[in-house]
Amino acid sequence: MQKPLRIVLTGAPGCGKGTQARILRDRIGICHLSTGEMLRAYALKDTPLGRELKASLERGEFATDEMIVDMVSSRIDEEDCQNGFILDGFPRTLPQAEALEDIVKQKNISLDAAIEIQVPDEIIMERILGRYTCAVCGEGYHDKNRKPKIYGVCDKCGATEFVRRADDNRQTVKNRLINYRQLTYPTISYFERLGLLHCVDGTGSIEATAKKIADILGLAK
Repeated sequence: MQKPLRIVLTGAPGCGKGTQARILRDRIGICHLSTGEMLRAYALKDTPLGRELKASLERGEFATDEMIVDMVSSRIDEEDCQNGFILDGFPRTLPQAEALEDIVKQKNISLDAAIEIQVPDEIIMERILGRYTCAVCGEGYHDKNRKPKIYGVCDKCGATEFVRRADDNRQTVKNRLINYRQLTYPTISYFERLGLLHCVDGTGSIEATAKKIADILGLAK
């Protein structure tokens, strides 16, 4: 039985963290924790916090560190995370990274790797502006890189309705990239100091990037 793997996937918005996390999840059967998806679920709630979160996400801003840290800490305690987890979109700030180190120490576990997927901003812009999902099952597509096999029909469930995220627009993406450089990039050197950092070129195919990540983690072919 493979030992639990606890991994941070990091990089700029649109670099492919979510895609690679899902590939890893399906390959080795560990939990994929997307803080973005968790936050968007909160943002759908018609509460003061939900409305505040929705407005922040649409402006390309991030939620507070305290809320994110508490949410992640509680989620890691759940049964499906006991065999490992992939953190996708967390930590997004240096205080969050420091809090994550404290969290794993308190829980008497450890991180195995922090993997940065490196992609230039111009490619990120193209990737984000072109992506959309099935409105029924959530399967992801792209105007250029991953179209449905039959135009207008979801490959996975056969639905014919698709949606794009409200925050996938040019100005919001620019804001998110600025926020990433200012707030998240300092976490890269932090993980490097901890001896956890690995960098991969994410400009190639999804399969090529997945192979690089698998090699880093020492996963059998």
